[in-house]
Amino acid sequence: MKKLLFNNAMKLAISFLLMSVLLFQQGCNMPNAEDSLEFEYVDPLEKVLAEASYFPEKEAKCEVVRGEHTTLQFIVRSPFTIKDLKVSVSQAVSNDNSLPAAKTGFVGYVKVGRSIWDYSRDRIVSVSGYYPDPVIETESVNVNSGNTQPIWISIPIPSDAVPGVYKGTVTITGINGNKKFRLSDEYSVKVYPVTVGKPTLWVTNWFSINPAQLKWMNGGQTFEEYSDQHWEYIRTLARKMAEYRQNVAIISPIALSEFKYENGTWNIDFAKFDRVVDIFIEEGVIGRIEGGHIGGRESTWLSQFVVTVPLKVQDKDKKYENLPISDPAAQEFYKTFFPALNNHLKEKGWDKIYVQHLADEPIEENIKSYIEIAGFVRKLVPDFKFIDACHSKNLGDVLDIWVPQLDFMNRDYEFYNEQNMKGKEAWFYTCLSPKGEYVNRFIELPLLKTRYMHLLNFKYNIPGYLHWGLNYWNSNDPFTEQTSIQYEGGNVLPGGDSWIIYPKDGKLFSSIRYDAMRDGLVDYELLRMLEKKDSVKAREIVNKVIYRFDAYDNNIEAFRAHRRNIMELLAE
Repeated sequence: MKKLLFNNAMKLAISFLLMSVLLFQQGCNMPNAEDSLEFEYVDPLEKVLAEASYFPEKEAKCEVVRGEHTTLQFIVRSPFTIKDLKVSVSQAVSNDNSLPAAKTGFVGYVKVGRSIWDYSRDRIVSVSGYYPDPVIETESVNVNSGNTQPIWISIPIPSDAVPGVYKGTVTITGINGNKKFRLSDEYSVKVYPVTVGKPTLWVTNWFSINPAQLKWMNGGQTFEEYSDQHWEYIRTLARKMAEYRQNVAIISPIALSEFKYENGTWNIDFAKFDRVVDIFIEEGVIGRIEGGHIGGRESTWLSQFVVTVPLKVQDKDKKYENLPISDPAAQEFYKTFFPALNNHLKEKGWDKIYVQHLADEPIEENIKSYIEIAGFVRKLVPDFKFIDACHSKNLGDVLDIWVPQLDFMNRDYEFYNEQNMKGKEAWFYTCLSPKGEYVNRFIELPLLKTRYMHLLNFKYNIPGYLHWGLNYWNSNDPFTEQTSIQYEGGNVLPGGDSWIIYPKDGKLFSSIRYDAMRDGLVDYELLRMLEKKDSVKAREIVNKVIYRFDAYDNNIEAFRAHRRNIMELLAE
């Protein structure tokens, strides 16, 4: 019995010893906190998922022209939790010259929780359902073990920058596991002797100044409408739009004016409308003023159009009613409103830059009511230019600026191109559609597909672009779920459709999509410049990138080579 107990004890002792040796060996093989940190440069056209893990070594270098922004993207990753990750960027210098200070941010991840139909072949699929998008301007972040954290760096290139190669350093610090670290990497920016000026492509992202949306700049807390705080938020919005080369602003004289019906006459006060327009002019957006829509559908998508009419007796809960344009009350109001607006625009010197929306997206089923509204308004203000997004070309001759959805532009390109050639304008717009292989701004699409929107403008001689959703944040925190649904038709608003900027503490953060869109607007201008110098080369290059309205080269390295070619040809 004693021998048996001794043998069992020896077996346990040997087993414990073997396990200890094994654990010791495993401990020796565990990554060291200092050596395990991955810090690499990644092309900023790459969307880096949090779960991404393979990053081949790449030189951090950019090639740009004067008057644009250059962007760099670095990633940080570790098997340990990283605490207090910070980034600093030294100014890039070339001999005695330097570029302006960089703006840094950390790319945040947002949820795309609804699927859409007709996905493109190059859709990015995230296992977690979270995608990189907002560029969060904060001093530091924590990074969970195993996750990848992109760092976003933006540098404005002055229009008078001295051409050359500028070099600087990106440094990150923090605590990896339990050990402090400090790592640096060099970057370079080659500035070509080429300058891009003010935008010539008409670009509008519709925006909201309604406190229901802007409250998210105030932490979700409501504030008084048209208070000093509200006006400051509106100015911040205008400043962001100008920074991203938007030059058309939708501002509604119907929504912003005060109306009183006295002694059988409508009296109109345009003061708030004027103040909003002044802000957008002062901040460098306008450009053009899009007068907001005067009408909309009576109920469902297939219903007829009605117009907005102020109530003669108003209260705080209801100020307007919707009436057919044939209604005597509607006609009485607009016979006063439009001549008064026309005179006011002329007094302010805005009449040449003002275009008027009537009602959004007319389709075959409600064309008749749309044309009735257009005909009535045209008689009142024959010099006004009418602009609208449209699903049909069968609107007679009522529009001066046609804005078909991109797939309709593709289908009826001959008609819309003819409008551009005969002195009118035909832009295109994207929204929750088109899907499939078309370019768009959806979060799940590669960034090239957002940037390429404006190469389409160049290739097909389309002078403008419209999107409805700059900041239509819904009732939830904009940093959470990005999709929503229209229950009438079961239409999913894809992630990235309703907004492309993010609110935080009175500020507006960009997104990696918004930066890509701005870069695409510069690409358009460079191709226009090259077309004036060598139209054959300009067309040859764009045709190597954009094959058709819905077919493109999606290789980032190839695109970079084509862009370099454009800059080199312009620099000759």
